[in-house]
Amino acid sequence: MKIGIVSDTHGNMGAVEAVAEAASDVEIWLHAGDFVEDARYLEELSDTGVVKVAGNGDWPRTEAPLETVVEIAGHKIFLTHGHTYGVNHGTVQLAEAARAAGCDIAVYGHTHRVDYEEGEICVLNPGSASRPRDEMRSSFMTAELLPGKAPQVKIYRMAD
Repeated sequence: MKIGIVSDTHGNMGAVEAVAEAASDVEIWLHAGDFVEDARYLEELSDTGVVKVAGNGDWPRTEAPLETVVEIAGHKIFLTHGHTYGVNHGTVQLAEAARAAGCDIAVYGHTHRVDYEEGEICVLNPGSASRPRDEMRSSFMTAELLPGKAPQVKIYRMAD
């Protein structure tokens, strides 16, 4: 199953539209926060489900959870924005929370920088679809998930 992973769209509807168009073949999206309203718009555009969590920029305007666990294609994914796990200083706490929840994949945002860490817990950050901090182009990811196999991750960098 092909999933899309996006975060930190920050109200940039053009960025949401570009992401939806670039990966129109995903079967479900994960939105790792900032902003939940953008995740709802992505759901409308893509005509597929979007699992969403709140980020620090969503508070206090949303009822979305700060984290959730979703099962897709034999994988358990821990989805969070990451700001409550100190991700600006590393992903150890995040990976431990994912492990404690019985997950093999952790997805987060917040840093606006792409991160792809393979290991017992595969850690993924799609960067920011609207305000990148790691290079000039915005980003998102897709992952092909098959039971018993490591995710096949693709990082997309959007043109200006």
